[in-house]
Amino acid sequence: MLAQKYFAHLQSVLEEVARTQMPLIHEAARLIAEAIAAGNSLFVFGCSHSALPAQEIFYRAGGLMLVNAVFAPGLEAVAVRPPTLTSAMEQLEGYGLATFRERVPARAGDVMIIVSVSGRNAVPVEMALAAKEAGMKVIAITSLAYSKAVSSRHSSGKRVFELADIVLDNGSPVGDACLEVPGFAQRICSTSGVVAGAILH
Repeated sequence: MLAQKYFAHLQSVLEEVARTQMPLIHEAARLIAEAIAAGNSLFVFGCSHSALPAQEIFYRAGGLMLVNAVFAPGLEAVAVRPPTLTSAMEQLEGYGLATFRERVPARAGDVMIIVSVSGRNAVPVEMALAAKEAGMKVIAITSLAYSKAVSSRHSSGKRVFELADIVLDNGSPVGDACLEVPGFAQRICSTSGVVAGAILH
């Protein structure tokens, strides 16, 4: 029963994203295609769980070979133990900027895709700020409902969607859990990873 509800909910979110975000997806695709045709590069970045959609399009069968994934050590997946440490690391000011400087050979006209569901943490915000300063175009995949409901954890006061040239809304709710189980206080089942993967492909 819950599995059916989850699949039905995922389908409804994907349909809503296709209905509302397709013009922006086309705009992002055009931006990327023009950058590559001009000899520029495409980068993708995300932290912990948001790094997984980035990995989904990097170096894979059926993927676009020209994707350059940017991984921040310790935030490239969920291998760090305890996993709560990654939540603290995402909030460290300076770490996103250092990662950008050391791992992104940026040129004006390059494109940076940033996946961040809440868009509030310091590391993805700094990645967006550094990319803009370098003359890159920034495409954000985020939840506008979530991001607009929370404050930034960066001293700039900015969230990722406020820094992006194109914002693709993944339709996730605040907290990124969609199903309610009778008698259980905590909602379950995320939609952001599935939807971000579909948008990115």
